[in-house]
Amino acid sequence: MKRRILHVVGAMNQGGVETWLMHVLRHLDRERFQMDFLVQTDQPAAYDAELLALGARILRCPNPHNPLLFGRRFQTVAKQFGPFDVIHSHVHHYSGYVLSLARAAGIPVRIAHSHSDTLIANAGSTLLRQSYLRLSRLLIASNCTHGLAASVPAAVALFGPHWDRKPRVKVLHCGIDLDPFRTRSDRKGVRSEFGFRSDDIVFGHVGRFVPVKNHAFLVEVAAEIVKREPRARFLFVGDGPLQPALEEQLGRVGIREHAVFAGLRSDVPRLMMGAMDNFLFPSLYEGLPLALMETQAANLPALISDTIAPETTVIPALIRRLSLRQSAAVWAESALRHCECPTNALKEIERSPFNVMTGIKDLEVIYGS
Repeated sequence: MKRRILHVVGAMNQGGVETWLMHVLRHLDRERFQMDFLVQTDQPAAYDAELLALGARILRCPNPHNPLLFGRRFQTVAKQFGPFDVIHSHVHHYSGYVLSLARAAGIPVRIAHSHSDTLIANAGSTLLRQSYLRLSRLLIASNCTHGLAASVPAAVALFGPHWDRKPRVKVLHCGIDLDPFRTRSDRKGVRSEFGFRSDDIVFGHVGRFVPVKNHAFLVEVAAEIVKREPRARFLFVGDGPLQPALEEQLGRVGIREHAVFAGLRSDVPRLMMGAMDNFLFPSLYEGLPLALMETQAANLPALISDTIAPETTVIPALIRRLSLRQSAAVWAESALRHCECPTNALKEIERSPFNVMTGIKDLEVIYGS
């Protein structure tokens, strides 16, 4: 009989967590495991159609900000579509409440999964927010049977500084599907899609336009790069609420014509291998950004902030780290510095924990427990 897994997410849009879950769904043994998705929204999302095509169900449970309403809806979903053998919650601190509901519903295996390092974001929290965080950690500790984290900083953020002393908690790196990186891209063709010339130097960025990605500083760096290298162009992949502000800032510093916005894309590996020469990623904090795993699989040099978990560096020759205390000019000089790319990058990623097939084997053990 199949083991039935219920994943809890905000919505199945093209974010890092959701993209990883799609990798898992595509490769997990669907003869042994049935994956369904409880989403906290009534709105359609980017991956919904593929989820349904792969046999998963989308169970809508909106209004997480109203705990009573959310709780009643959760119990209805659990009774109507269950029973479930495993609940796997990806909603960070809110997982405490979700897993307490799951325990009351009789779901035996209950997983809280931390995907982000939120310590910086929560450092200046109000008293009310601090109380919520403490309660959430207590609920997680008393209701989860397994704790997973995408990286060490993500583990500390949700499970505390002594997470490694807790037998139930482990780091499980979110991996990427390496198949798209095995096909060579038509570099001339890909670049022409965006109006890039053969001698342009293209700096790429992949991520939602939200504060944590630090796009305002990224534009400052881009302006300094253009001062030094007029052939520089910038390819932004993603969407989000801050895109209009980003486009306005690019105009203010006089480099709007150097930037292209590609929107949400399903062919990120193709763009990395075919269009980009360098990658910029000055995030304020991250859990474990899949984009950096993809850059390394694509043999693409990346300049990143030193706030990002050290374990994201699989191929040191490709990753350069800088402090966000350094000026935009220093970042620009480093971004323009030549990088010798290794020839066996994909093989290194294949042997690492960031190959999605490695993580799926660990998940199958947990799901089968």
